[in-house]
Amino acid sequence: MSIQEELHQVEKELARLRAEAAELRRQVGEIGPTDAAERSTLITMADQQEALADELEGRRQALLQQAGDPDT
Repeated sequence: MSIQEELHQVEKELARLRAEAAELRRQVGEIGPTDAAERSTLITMADQQEALADELEGRRQALLQQAGDPDT
């Protein structure tokens, strides 16, 4: 797999993870005040998605450097 192909996959995965985290956070706002356990679970899941996105962002930056992108 070329660096460009891997970069494309990483960027696609980043977009997916960020969208999922945003959706989870949106759901937190829709839960009633008595669903504290569910709210906590959704927040934890969103935090985990964002942590994975942060890791992928690091991988993306490394790939950009390997590709010689002048913007990195």
